[in-house]
Amino acid sequence: MIGNLRIAPGKLIALSFLSIGVVILMQVVLPLLSFQIWLFAQKYNDNLLITPKPQKAPQVLGISIQTKDRFPAFISSIIRETKPNYGEFSLTVPRLKIENVGVLVDSNDLSKKLAHLSGSALPGEKGNVFISGHSALSQFFSMKKAVFSNLSDLKKGDQVSISAGGIEFTYQVLSVKIVDPSDVSVIAPPDTSGRYLSLMTCVPPGLNTKRLVVLAKMI
Repeated sequence: MIGNLRIAPGKLIALSFLSIGVVILMQVVLPLLSFQIWLFAQKYNDNLLITPKPQKAPQVLGISIQTKDRFPAFISSIIRETKPNYGEFSLTVPRLKIENVGVLVDSNDLSKKLAHLSGSALPGEKGNVFISGHSALSQFFSMKKAVFSNLSDLKKGDQVSISAGGIEFTYQVLSVKIVDPSDVSVIAPPDTSGRYLSLMTCVPPGLNTKRLVVLAKMI
């Protein structure tokens, strides 16, 4: 009973389920709506690069696109001639409140941690350190595994740091780009002399229709 209002137990249970349903629905709708608003704002301000769907996927030696559980992913068969003396390094992104998150070196497995694409540059090297991670509709559903859920919040000028082999490397964000899942051109560095870092995840949040790639350069 609430005041003089008596609510039948059956109605109370129904209202409880309805409330839970609304909460869950908002967890799904709000992130998607927020992403669309973000996308519109980036286009309006000319801050976002969007590549068209390629007529034919560009070829990168040793890289293939394989679908597992309806998820198309970059798979590398490149074997490094000289292996590093560490199998994991850590990533810190202050704006996203990501601190010392583990990244598996030369890995195609995103199920446990962030994955550094096999054969891509190691931290501090010339080339492109390519790191992939899952996104999710919200951290409520991600169980802390979808580290890149808020990757779109990064802005030009933000810093990203990597600690590898006892050395810290700092990169500064240059651009944010949305590409088709089959576009492997994002793996290659913009030039042959710079030291770059790319962070990639799926967008819209919780879906895998496109890829968001953040490009940064070592400073």
